[in-house]
Amino acid sequence: MAEVVWTRPSQQQLREIRRFIARDSERYAQLTVERIQNTVRRLEEFPQSGRTVPEVDGTPYREVIAGSYRAVYRYDQASNRVFVVAIVHDSRQLPPLSNGPASG
Repeated sequence: MAEVVWTRPSQQQLREIRRFIARDSERYAQLTVERIQNTVRRLEEFPQSGRTVPEVDGTPYREVIAGSYRAVYRYDQASNRVFVVAIVHDSRQLPPLSNGPASG
């Protein structure tokens, strides 16, 4: 089973998504965050199940879709870790990606 590690940028993006949606509906904000987290959690058992990211084809980045959100990650086989590097709404442009692990 792989370990899922959320990078600081992905943690911040998830908080921003929750805050944005909560302006209209606290309940829907919670459901959206849970959906994203549950989708990412499946990577523990299937770390290579996501598709390659079209914008950065030929790189180790993959993504899984949770509703209207893309969870972009990189799987490191040597450490058996999945690094979640970005959570992006599908209507937005993908930010520059970072390989760095999270802390905190």
